[in-house]
Amino acid sequence: MEGKPPVTITASMPLLHPPAWAVLQRQLIDEMSRSVCVYLAAYTHGAGSRIHELIWGDALPSRDGADDFYEAFYNWPLLYVLGGADDLLPLAHQQWEATTRQLTRMGMLTHEYERGYDQFHQSEGNLFFYFLCLADPTNPKLIARARRFAGFFLNEGLEDSGGPDALNYDADKNILRAPHNGSLGARPGLSDGEPTPYTWSAGMAVYGLPCVGLPGIENVEDLRDPDKARQMGLAMHERMGRGEVAVNLCVSTLVANAWLLTHDDKYKRWLLHYVDGWQSRASANGGLLPDNVGPSGQVGEYLDGAWHGGHYGWTWPHGFYNLQAAALVAAQACLLLTRDSHALDLARAQQDRIFDLGVQRNFEAESMSLKAHWAGQWCGLRRLKTGVETFLVPYRYDGHRWFDYQPMSPIYPTALWNMSGAEDDWKRIQALRKLEAYEWGDTHAFRTKEDAGHEQPWLEFLAGRNPNYPEQALQQAYGQLVWRLDRIRADDADLTRVSIHHWQEHNPVTTEALVQLTMGAPQPIYNGGLLVAPIRHFDADRKRPGLPPDVAALVTKMTKHEVSLTLINLGVTEPRCVLLLAGTFGEHAFGEVTFTAQHPASPYPAPAARYDYGPGEVMTPIPAPMFQRVLVNDSRMFVSLPPAKEVTLNVQLSRNVNAASHVDPFANS
Repeated sequence: MEGKPPVTITASMPLLHPPAWAVLQRQLIDEMSRSVCVYLAAYTHGAGSRIHELIWGDALPSRDGADDFYEAFYNWPLLYVLGGADDLLPLAHQQWEATTRQLTRMGMLTHEYERGYDQFHQSEGNLFFYFLCLADPTNPKLIARARRFAGFFLNEGLEDSGGPDALNYDADKNILRAPHNGSLGARPGLSDGEPTPYTWSAGMAVYGLPCVGLPGIENVEDLRDPDKARQMGLAMHERMGRGEVAVNLCVSTLVANAWLLTHDDKYKRWLLHYVDGWQSRASANGGLLPDNVGPSGQVGEYLDGAWHGGHYGWTWPHGFYNLQAAALVAAQACLLLTRDSHALDLARAQQDRIFDLGVQRNFEAESMSLKAHWAGQWCGLRRLKTGVETFLVPYRYDGHRWFDYQPMSPIYPTALWNMSGAEDDWKRIQALRKLEAYEWGDTHAFRTKEDAGHEQPWLEFLAGRNPNYPEQALQQAYGQLVWRLDRIRADDADLTRVSIHHWQEHNPVTTEALVQLTMGAPQPIYNGGLLVAPIRHFDADRKRPGLPPDVAALVTKMTKHEVSLTLINLGVTEPRCVLLLAGTFGEHAFGEVTFTAQHPASPYPAPAARYDYGPGEVMTPIPAPMFQRVLVNDSRMFVSLPPAKEVTLNVQLSRNVNAASHVDPFANS
């Protein structure tokens, strides 16, 4: 429909009884927008130029830690994208710039990017940057950075990094050269200098032995011995510190983000070729991703031919948890670039293989390495009798056995279904639901590092089995906001001695419920996922992302070809206008839209009616709404919301029919 203005739908149903979810949603958005100033006043110097000095002063230990600094602010631009206050965007830019300057001074960054670390952690810190690009896609500084950051993995800008062997990418073998990589190229080893002993610590002991089969080291307690700790550190350096690893797939988003901003074909060519290499290796391994590749291109080159045992691989430390995240973000990137749903097959294969290995076991009796991640499952199962069995899957493999049985993370099957909308992926979710012993519809108050984990009650809401979820989720998110602000006000810790995670744990912004309810999508994958949703909102009057002031939105249904949502203007004096975009990046298209409207013959508001102090009728009853239809055939449409009006829309959706991009939705409108 080139050159034709988008369709405008005007809401006409009076809002006489505003629903609780709408009032709560606007309150949460507005109060969270204000909360960041409390955080900044407590934890930054001056105008937020830097976080207070940490125990390490101006030097972090070796390579670890840069991501944690960015994670303290990562979701502020996402709140702006959802409709948060105008000042959130400049504050987010301020904190990204301040954090980058501080980390550069500490020796962690070169050219504003991590010098070289694993992609599991880099991808967590990169979320802040991706959300900034989503919030401000025409910003020339962000575009230049996106090109530079992606370019490091296309071997651009690495002329002074130390010669050909230091380049990140080996084009002949189609591999990244090292598990640690970044702006200085491939960075062999897991630490600088001589291999670092892997000493016992309570935090890492839950993950067990990084390398198995070493003489005299049979369990993690043996690492209390300094000699054995040195032996383990050397083995990790030799087995895990060189060559390609599967978690490097997380770099896919960095390259895809550059393509979404520029549509430069070199990023698309590189990414599809790189991911295809991993798809081929997985196919040759029965569908499962091998986790390590040597410099010759051979799987298991440093591990006696074993397809498992690489850094952040199937054996240690997280197994399926981080490998499925890497597969999902790579699949997501390829789907956006190609519009081919087969891009999701790599992630489906990992999920299906692990699901098939699942068993019914006593949840409480298992020694789980990621026990803290299953807050929702713990809350649900504790309502049942002690010793109850539920569905658990193995997360890790050591060459002899599958082990570390834990719940199938709800994040991953939900993310897969969200990307495809396919009935088969919905059936995968329902198969998991039937095997788990707890009630999926219960909404529990918790917040994880990923700001996720409430997928089950939200999915039950979309299935029509959990009608109270919107109010419950928003109430709990509000409670988390209040609790964190109270923690900030009561924080008397010595800020030069606290854990590096202190700042993340006090960040008052939480977006999971808002993303689910307003956009019909789960929280993005924490290891570098993009925000992928069937529908997105913009303030048409102020030409900025997010819901306009006073406006609340609720997605009540989502299938592959249909989305239902309600838009409400809670304000009683100001009209608002929403631009709806089909897909986060305009990759979808709207078809026919059915929407609620007041019948032209309706007597409401009966302007000639008298207001009496007696028992007479004070208002004309509102009749049931009629339904109107309009054909949109576009990736955009406007919804005009006069004061105190609401509208419910059932929208036909054609998925992945447009080239995805960080679009300006107001161009030519």
